[in-house]
Amino acid sequence: MRWGLISDIHSNAPALRAVLDDLERLGVERVLCAGDVVGYYPFPNETIEMMAEARIISIQGNHDRAVLNVNPSMMNPQAADAVLWTASVLSANNRRLLSVMPPNTTVRSDRRAMSVYHGSPRDPLEYVYEEDASASLLRMARCSVLVLGHTHVPYAKRFPDGLIVNPGSVGQPRDGDPRASYSIVDTEEGSVENHRVEYDLEAMERRFERTNLPRWLLERLRDGI
Repeated sequence: MRWGLISDIHSNAPALRAVLDDLERLGVERVLCAGDVVGYYPFPNETIEMMAEARIISIQGNHDRAVLNVNPSMMNPQAADAVLWTASVLSANNRRLLSVMPPNTTVRSDRRAMSVYHGSPRDPLEYVYEEDASASLLRMARCSVLVLGHTHVPYAKRFPDGLIVNPGSVGQPRDGDPRASYSIVDTEEGSVENHRVEYDLEAMERRFERTNLPRWLLERLRDGI
């Protein structure tokens, strides 16, 4: 079965819409999200509603928890401002949808266990870049496909025991490519591929200008950093 893998949407609904349209074009129906659905950008309600409509299986990331707890104390000033703004505009129903997302999850597909964590199986705030990914994480999660987020940088790394995938960020890429990033994994074949897609940045800019969110957050989208 082919699964779409996404992460770190960060309330960027135009980017999520482009990714979901691309997944539909490619015939991928089931989607897993490695967290950080909200934070940073000005479409939190639209993003959560789009996720629910598409029946995406998602876990919470650190920004999601910060919004729910209205506690950005572990974040830089720009991220903290975005957390407080998001908490102030999130609808009660969307807050509920965000609150029931688990901290991690495991699905089974084609006799493979595929586990999803935001940071890592040992620490939800750990940044696991490609050079840090190790087979020990697969053993810790007791899976053959481990999906991680948090870094906003895509990679896929193979080991004798399985595969670790970070699909990169839908809503705020940090690898120098501003296009939305996602991956597709085929659990029958054991293959994985990363995809990039353009999205309506002008729609983001128009909504952003109607908020008091830090301008730097918008500027970094153009550079993919």
